[in-house]
Amino acid sequence: MFGNVHHVTRHLNPVRAKPGRFFCSIQVLFHSSVDSHEWYRDKLSVLTKLTRALKDVDLVDGKLEDINGIIIYDDTIKQKMQAFKSLARIFIGSPSLQQKLKKHGRLVFGTESEREPLVVNSLTKVCNFLDISAQQRKLVRCTVCSQVTQYRIWRGALEDVLNGLKDEVDWLVEHREKTQGAKLGQQVILSCLKFLSESSVSYEAENSTSWMRPVPARYAKANASAKWEDVLDMVNDLRRYLEHDEGINVLYHLEKLLSMKEGLLQIKDVFLDNTIGFREVRHQEHLVHRKLSKMLGSPSPCLFTLLMYFLYGRVRDMEVDLCGGFYKEKNDFFCLSMGRILTSTDEKMVRRGIKQLDRALGMFEFVWETAGMKETLNLQGHLWCLEAEEKTITYRGKTFYLHDLSL
Repeated sequence: MFGNVHHVTRHLNPVRAKPGRFFCSIQVLFHSSVDSHEWYRDKLSVLTKLTRALKDVDLVDGKLEDINGIIIYDDTIKQKMQAFKSLARIFIGSPSLQQKLKKHGRLVFGTESEREPLVVNSLTKVCNFLDISAQQRKLVRCTVCSQVTQYRIWRGALEDVLNGLKDEVDWLVEHREKTQGAKLGQQVILSCLKFLSESSVSYEAENSTSWMRPVPARYAKANASAKWEDVLDMVNDLRRYLEHDEGINVLYHLEKLLSMKEGLLQIKDVFLDNTIGFREVRHQEHLVHRKLSKMLGSPSPCLFTLLMYFLYGRVRDMEVDLCGGFYKEKNDFFCLSMGRILTSTDEKMVRRGIKQLDRALGMFEFVWETAGMKETLNLQGHLWCLEAEEKTITYRGKTFYLHDLSL
């Protein structure tokens, strides 16, 4: 069923929703006490209405998307989604659903803290969750830095973030009131991408018998002073133009770009020039790798951004609706459980939920193995949806459970 998972193309078509009295009523949803079967029975109708209103819509790594991957920019729908997932978490903690979960050998998501959402966005957060020792964290940092600070990873991650931000700013300019900041930001992004493109190096020279690549005379003088500091200046300009824009809530990639400023500050004096000899280009790229690997620490958002691109080929935070728990089941055997809440059991929705959990669990597995942990780590993903058929799914060596939210 899930053997062939295809990437869903992202679009930027707006989807609007009209707020009504029903949405206003959910604002007072959690003021009553959760202490009886009658309460759950009464709120089941609210959960059902929200499920129908949000069918085939989900929060995917910080983005509100429909089943076809179309991004939805609508605060009302987003607020409804947050209310839906908050209510669903309460239902998952209900005695009747907890009784069903006991068959997995432990009271899964039994405490309120285990039902809290989690954004996986730093190595420190992952290490804290897995209770990795200080000595092992040093090993994780050194290993990760040596891999993810390679020049191609650094440049690929930066261009991925810029292209993502370009899509978001383009949408702002097209669909909302055209503020001066958004239009200026649009121009800066295009200039930055063009600057990076023109300074890129063809790696065909690696196979050349010559150690030196000829310098194009007409460009040598004009671009000889190009440095990463020029990119840093453009990022600072972008921040100035966009951070006070009223549409900043849709600029997901702006935060990612600003996180990469930490790396840009470390390499600002390194040349970014494709008109110098091949040996010198290699030296400058090595300087980027050396400076980044030396200065970026485990708490660094920049380091985690590079790690996401290194592992998954794109820069997106990984979010789970229920952080679950990490516990020891028996000798040399640990279990990590995390969960997602879905609005429908459509195959695309279930597949996407599994992929999200797989990425998040995979990050924890990567850190666990990089830390040299000898114990076996059992990874479990749990997905909930109203009126879902209970089933177990195996995907990429991990076990996923689909649960019914009904009492």
